[in-house]
Amino acid sequence: MKIMSVDYGDVRTGVAFSDISGTLASPYTVIKETYQPKLIDKLCEIAENEKPEKIIVGLPRNMDGSYGFRADACRAFGAAVEQKTGLPVEFQDERLTTVMAHNILSANNVRGKKRKDTVDAVSAVMILQSYIDKNK
Repeated sequence: MKIMSVDYGDVRTGVAFSDISGTLASPYTVIKETYQPKLIDKLCEIAENEKPEKIIVGLPRNMDGSYGFRADACRAFGAAVEQKTGLPVEFQDERLTTVMAHNILSANNVRGKKRKDTVDAVSAVMILQSYIDKNK
């Protein structure tokens, strides 16, 4: 089963996909869009082209496990994506994924503008891979 993952952000949104067997996540793109309806349209276009069976949206949690205002925004975003794409949307804890993504990029000597342009896609990979591993 091919799965799409979204790391929703105010400025940049990372997108990743699993392989057809649903075992390995890979980065796909970063969308630079601040207007949510346009962002959702772009995600719909990607989903239409790539044909995933499900979408996973990163859900930010506080370190104590509680949910903040940003989690509410991500839930609303996920509901809008589900309604527009017609695909089921699930949520995955995204705590520390951006930190881990920065660490991976540092280890691979990715710096500056290139890092800024890829960190959200790598975060989407981390979200999707943790979802895949959790549901094996």
